Amino acid sequence: MSRLDFTSHRLCVAAPLEAGATVELTREQTNYLVNVLRLGEGARLLVFNGSDGEWRAALEPHGKKSASLRIEEQSRAQENLPDLDYIFAPLKHARLDYMAQKAVEMGARRLRPALTRRTQASRINLERMRANVVEAAEQCGLLALAEVLEEQKLDSILHNWPEDRLLIFCDEAAEIADPLAALRQAGAGFQKFAVLIGPEGGFDEAERAALARISPVARLSLGPRVLRADTAAVAALALVQAALGDWRG
Repeated sequence: MSRLDFTSHRLCVAAPLEAGATVELTREQTNYLVNVLRLGEGARLLVFNGSDGEWRAALEPHGKKSASLRIEEQSRAQENLPDLDYIFAPLKHARLDYMAQKAVEMGARRLRPALTRRTQASRINLERMRANVVEAAEQCGLLALAEVLEEQKLDSILHNWPEDRLLIFCDEAAEIADPLAALRQAGAGFQKFAVLIGPEGGFDEAERAALARISPVARLSLGPRVLRADTAAVAALALVQAALGDWRG
């Protein structure tokens, strides 16, 4: 991976990026750069869009309410995320924001909200979740943007589960063992993975029975302590990336 530049401001834009292009900024982006950060004409920053890599750009303000960027040269080529789905029972507000941001930082390619029988949050603000994806990518030097999928009932997600994607089911009832060794054994031969974290109250018996029928599936213990769902997300994704993902180098 190319060396990261954490001294420059980074901005995610929706436009295609290439040398010499001009990108018009939204009103919110203009306000942030011109009025909050007080950047002036010619100020340099880094921009990305999730598909064209990272580029150096110069700011061209047109007053306090509009501005554009002049794209100069590419600083980093596009990088792809591991083929890793993060399937989770949504939480409420701030904890869901935290969980979405951390899943992005940990390299999940897709965020898939799953409605279980004990899910706490009945309404999910997908635009807010996408905003959290962008914010995390801007702050952490990521070039790829995790996809946020529409919420589905867990039964629908599990129906016709693809045989080439290993489902890693974080189960507090699983036997406590070496999680890295267990993942390496279960994941041998797979290139596609999904991590499933249940709701605060856990899965009910019908859901556990449905999970037991899935193939391929691996039950994973996260240790001797019961973790909150947002903490479990970070722990599980770290283990999967270390054993099967792009932390292996």
